[in-house]
Amino acid sequence: MANTVLGIDIGYNSMKLALVKNGVLKKSAVIPMPENMVREGHVVSPETMGELIRKTMKERGIHAKDAAFVLPNETVFIRNVVMPQMTAEQLQVNLPYEFRDYISSEMRTYFYDYAMIRTEILPSEGEGEEGGGQTAGRSMELMAAAVPVAMIEEIRGYLRKAGLRLKRAAPTVSCWQGLIRCSGFEDNEYCILDLGHQAIRMYMFAGDKHIVTREIEIGISRLIQVIADAASVDEHLAGVYLVENHENWQNREECRSAYENIAIELMRALNFYRFSTPETKLNDIYLCGGGASIQPLCNTIAETVGMNIHRIDELVPSGEKVSNCEMFAQAIGITLEMGR
Repeated sequence: MANTVLGIDIGYNSMKLALVKNGVLKKSAVIPMPENMVREGHVVSPETMGELIRKTMKERGIHAKDAAFVLPNETVFIRNVVMPQMTAEQLQVNLPYEFRDYISSEMRTYFYDYAMIRTEILPSEGEGEEGGGQTAGRSMELMAAAVPVAMIEEIRGYLRKAGLRLKRAAPTVSCWQGLIRCSGFEDNEYCILDLGHQAIRMYMFAGDKHIVTREIEIGISRLIQVIADAASVDEHLAGVYLVENHENWQNREECRSAYENIAIELMRALNFYRFSTPETKLNDIYLCGGGASIQPLCNTIAETVGMNIHRIDELVPSGEKVSNCEMFAQAIGITLEMGR
């Protein structure tokens, strides 16, 4: 792993930076994003974004040259695929065809990459467990990803303006895999629940293998709107009321009703996952994102789903010692994946 790496996670509502040296968090920053800076996963003004990163690094005393970037979910296609064993060069030729049903534009306008899940020996045709032991070869199970070339060039551009080199870019799933592998709990099943601003995402893992991601199109912005309407204030001020629990807004009836609606939607998504994955023994949910700091919401989720609720800092190295760890866990996870 690179000695010192700056993990960067840019969301719709905030930017998270995590400076990691030899796998240990040294410094972090969470700052609000300018309004409408990010649309559909893309930064509207790369020039402004580069300056914002540079300014934040200077103000927080963050010194780094190499950056690892969390790719927004909206811009990445991810698939678990099984392919015959082949070389890295052969994979680069064949991987694009695994996405032909998902990418409508020219396939050459995307970058393709993969992470190995496992390899298996395939039995020969007609050979079972009692066969003669001859094999037809090996197969590889991969987590494959495709991201637009233009997206990577955009990221490289504004990181360069901030004085940084892009050393790695990977989807959110890879960030969680990095944390799971470092936790030493790879035999468990996980639901990592990102209580984000615009949406809530449920990432399901069996060990470090990503199974599926479910997105629920409600987020913390729903709570902010509830407070804005009830208190007759603008959304910016309503967001302050929510985060700081001004005048006990987190515990008011309007918010409690919204918590219950969110928890019910989560319960429906979990029930669907159990129905479609009958072999699952999922019992543990790890909370992260801005909503993880709203304790009444977390309590309502725990009461509704009836599962073991954890904070994401249990998966982050020394996470229990880190303030606001739930906000920038992805930025830490992306740096941990650089050593693989």
